[in-house]
Amino acid sequence: MSETTPPRIAIVGAGPAGIRAAAMLVEAGLHPVVIDEGQRAGGQIYRRPPAGFARTAKQLYGSEAAKASALHQLFDRLAEEGRLTHCAGSSVIAVQEGRLHVLGEGGVQVIFHDRLILATGASDRVAAIPGWQSAGVYSLGAAQIALKAQGVALGQRIVLIGSGPLLTLVGAQLVKAGADVAAVLDTSSWRQQMRGLWKLAARPLVALRGLALRARLGGRYHAGVTPERIEVDGNGVSAMRWRDAGGRQHLTPCDTIGMGWHLRAETHLADLAGCTFIYDERWRQWLPKTDQMGRAGNGVYLAGDGSRLLGADAAEIAGRLAAAACLADLGFPAPSCAADLRELAQLERFARGLVCAFPWPAAMARALPDDAVVCRCENVTAGDIRESVDFGGGEANRVKSLSRVGMGRCQGRYCQLAAVELIAAQTGCTPGAVGRLRGQAPVRPAPIGAFVRDG
Repeated sequence: MSETTPPRIAIVGAGPAGIRAAAMLVEAGLHPVVIDEGQRAGGQIYRRPPAGFARTAKQLYGSEAAKASALHQLFDRLAEEGRLTHCAGSSVIAVQEGRLHVLGEGGVQVIFHDRLILATGASDRVAAIPGWQSAGVYSLGAAQIALKAQGVALGQRIVLIGSGPLLTLVGAQLVKAGADVAAVLDTSSWRQQMRGLWKLAARPLVALRGLALRARLGGRYHAGVTPERIEVDGNGVSAMRWRDAGGRQHLTPCDTIGMGWHLRAETHLADLAGCTFIYDERWRQWLPKTDQMGRAGNGVYLAGDGSRLLGADAAEIAGRLAAAACLADLGFPAPSCAADLRELAQLERFARGLVCAFPWPAAMARALPDDAVVCRCENVTAGDIRESVDFGGGEANRVKSLSRVGMGRCQGRYCQLAAVELIAAQTGCTPGAVGRLRGQAPVRPAPIGAFVRDG
């Protein structure tokens, strides 16, 4: 890059963080390339349906409709004016020395960059339950995508299980849409939820909205449950077997189960970009290490839930911070970030309350029976993982090489956290000491034909 050549800046992700980062760069006179897997910008939380979809923004996003519409309109305007390049329906499958390998409809192309902002968001954090590999079991995020993007409920009679705000939100959205939600099962007890209440007061209106959604669920909601098994028949899911807080057993007939325990940061590209990781004891997962502006080193910046799991409002702030850091590092004038940093600190206090109130069910994962499938892609059971630990030691990648856990198409996105708990329990160490599964390219499945070019 010479003094006369503008810097090439790539942004991966067109959710709240990516949109705000792009807008700030455009305002500074730069032309970023924004790459996103969706056909329309918005990300998961503000996912947009196809054009011509009948439901309104208020119906889709509830109390967040105004924020969602503002972000959508901002990005669309910048794209229509040609002030940024939007690579829609495209997935970054590899990062290497200033190059992004991007899979789109035309195959794989290489996009060069001098600076990289990763706004990759998060996906569902799921825990294995006996029977969860069966047809009819989805993540909470999948159920929400189907509802937002297509206006359909996945199943005729639905049970949701997990913990965290998304469990309540998806349940309330399905009920409002007219779906038959048989039960919403929260593994966090009322007592545990009360422990996080004082930190949730950092955002009182958000906490009150959550309670209002909870009230909409009525008697469907149960706290402090223990899931036992997903029952199946020849057609897939047939019932959810669980125990309530008092230890009483229940069998709830259903044909669909949605599950999720808050979120898991999407970090595979950060790994390939050379970011340093630390194990966060609160979130019980490995997260990239950054400064308060999102700098991760080597010209890489992280923003949104792919770095810190703070929600959509914080993602917008983090996008602005990452863009400001990028501008400052390039020698461009950057706006003051003092107000954004103060607000982000408040949102972090609220997030700590969520972690306390809705914890990851580590004990449940460690107590899985040997015949329970942990890795659905490779059909690896809890017994296979324990046996691999006994044979080869308790390091995550060694267990992966022996058992094939995390070697499937999801690359450990759904099984890694539960597998780490099993390894830690078997070796008597902490999950942080077990280590993390290394990311591999391509980070998404890619057809061989996508790499073949004419001539």
